[in-house]
Amino acid sequence: MTFVGFAARNALRNKFRTALTVLGVAIAVVTFLLLRTAVASWTQAADFAARDRLVTRHKVTFIMSLPLRYVDAVRSEAPRLGIKGVTWASWFGGKDPAHDGEFFATMAVDAPTYFEEVPELVVAKDVLAAFKEDRSGAIVGDALAAKLGWKVGQRVTLESGIFPPEDPEKPWTFTVRGVYTATARNVDRSTFFFHWAYLNDGVAPVRKDQVGWLMSRVTDPARTADVGLAVDRLFDDKEIQTLSQDERAFNQSFLAGFSAVLGALDLVSVVILAIMMLVLGNTIAMGVRERTSEIATMRAIGFLPKHIALSVIGEACVLGAIGGGFGLAIAYPFIERGLGRFLEENMGAFFPYFRIPTPMAFAAFGLAIALAVLASILPARSAARMRVTEGLRRVA
Repeated sequence: MTFVGFAARNALRNKFRTALTVLGVAIAVVTFLLLRTAVASWTQAADFAARDRLVTRHKVTFIMSLPLRYVDAVRSEAPRLGIKGVTWASWFGGKDPAHDGEFFATMAVDAPTYFEEVPELVVAKDVLAAFKEDRSGAIVGDALAAKLGWKVGQRVTLESGIFPPEDPEKPWTFTVRGVYTATARNVDRSTFFFHWAYLNDGVAPVRKDQVGWLMSRVTDPARTADVGLAVDRLFDDKEIQTLSQDERAFNQSFLAGFSAVLGALDLVSVVILAIMMLVLGNTIAMGVRERTSEIATMRAIGFLPKHIALSVIGEACVLGAIGGGFGLAIAYPFIERGLGRFLEENMGAFFPYFRIPTPMAFAAFGLAIALAVLASILPARSAARMRVTEGLRRVA
């Protein structure tokens, strides 16, 4: 019998206990991957942000708007500043009364320019042309359309607590003109885009000609920060000052309020690993104690202490590998096909791409084995230092 076979037979001797241990390790691996995937999905909006896009917002807070004339001011200075394109958008905060429990992002955008400046939103040319021609038209994400069953040409009425219509008799009604897909992982596939001009026509006079933020494409991505400072200087002496950030910093500003949550998820994932190690350590220690007389007999017939220690560590490796593999087998269908799909469809603004990072899967499997080895050190040391006469006399 080989050394690996010997370790495997020891690990599988008590099948019921081994099954429970493997299940415990698998659950720990699934939980660890779920937490780490949530953190990765939550932060990748910043990680995969375009390097050549600059976002300009109100200096005080994101929720305060900017005058539309700021767009013209930036465009007039674009060649000097090193900007090759400018567009804008406003957060609408709409919801569909027919699907009152469903949340999705709704944004009023400059229809002629927005999709050109955000090329990761993929829309067919004929669809985009039809959208631009229809002032009440809308482009929706493929995930949102699939979830709510919307079809091209369908009429959709939304309500907004931020922008109530000036005339209550004329609700915000749109025609779905097309569906977009995404080429980047940080893109929410459950967003509802419509004409800012349509919004501007329907709000009260005091709300007209206001935009949420400007988006500029810079010629040299290495100069994005400098361009942002130059844009802000344009409005230093105006009644409303601005704060310009590259898209990565802008997205990170959204995550700042959730930093405590992300830190808590990191901590919980570490605690899960500690619990997994304790489960493995307890199983291995019980197995060593049950085989006390066998270990003493092995020592008596010539096995060295290092052989005993290696057999215990090998047993731990087998348990860790089986538990880690079983955990991965559960994690992929549960996280990616089940929970991940649900989160992408219902919370795409926070989890636009909920997939297990491949390096994290390898790390989880490696940690299951490594922590099993770590958990086996004390039992292995105890078994290796056992005296033959004492072991033969002891009753397990």
